[in-house]
Amino acid sequence: MHVIGDVNRKTCIMVDDIVDSGGTLCNAAAALKEHGATEVYSYVVHGVLSGEAVARIEKSAMEKLVISDSIAATDAMKKSSKLEQLTVAPLIGEAIKRTSGEQSISALFG
Repeated sequence: MHVIGDVNRKTCIMVDDIVDSGGTLCNAAAALKEHGATEVYSYVVHGVLSGEAVARIEKSAMEKLVISDSIAATDAMKKSSKLEQLTVAPLIGEAIKRTSGEQSISALFG
């Protein structure tokens, strides 16, 4: 892992589209902490979290991993102190409503 930029005494936020094993995020969080980051948070759209991913994240340097509920949470995910799952239902509902009403969806993301 190569850290680009000065993260010393900074709160770092990592953003990704999908997390499966969690290895890359956990390694990146460790690298940021080794370079002086005070806190590391991760935000990911799709949390697959297969195998030992939840246990790996629990032991990681991340303060929190926030994922959407685009994939149903397992029992291990629900019990994790470092995982938070946010719902996308209102956003999808509004997109459907706007589509059926022939309104702009892009306004949702502006």
